[in-house]
Amino acid sequence: MSALLQENEPTIPKEHDIVLAGKSSKELAALFPKKEKDFQMVVMVDKREAKITFPFSAIKLLLEILTQMAEGNAVTLIPIHAELTTQEAANLLNVSRPFLIKLLEKKKIPFHKIGTHRRIRFIDLLHFKANADDVSQKALNDLVKQAQELNMGY
Repeated sequence: MSALLQENEPTIPKEHDIVLAGKSSKELAALFPKKEKDFQMVVMVDKREAKITFPFSAIKLLLEILTQMAEGNAVTLIPIHAELTTQEAANLLNVSRPFLIKLLEKKKIPFHKIGTHRRIRFIDLLHFKANADDVSQKALNDLVKQAQELNMGY
């Protein structure tokens, strides 16, 4: 794994980055193929240039990164096999660390210990989040249905 991905620190776009990412994402989206295929680009750095072939999945990810940056959102890349600290996991779920610890103790999210420190696999965190989102969406749908049945104007 590269040093770039080991940090897991978000890249917070500056104003220049936001403007450039917006322009770049629109230009890249206009070129985006309708079906999955490799992408060839000419990349220029100073006076050097190279024709590089990128896998479709990498370009799809690049487009998503540019789109998020254009909206001013912080961006980070986390390898799917990464193991996170409790603070990193709490940040990704947007909950407090003590709340996350309670979830771990209730065995809602798998974890293991390295010495006295808990580690959570990123993939397990993704599964927990997907399940929690499904439960929230079902509850919301039930509330909407109930409001409609009671003619509450929704």
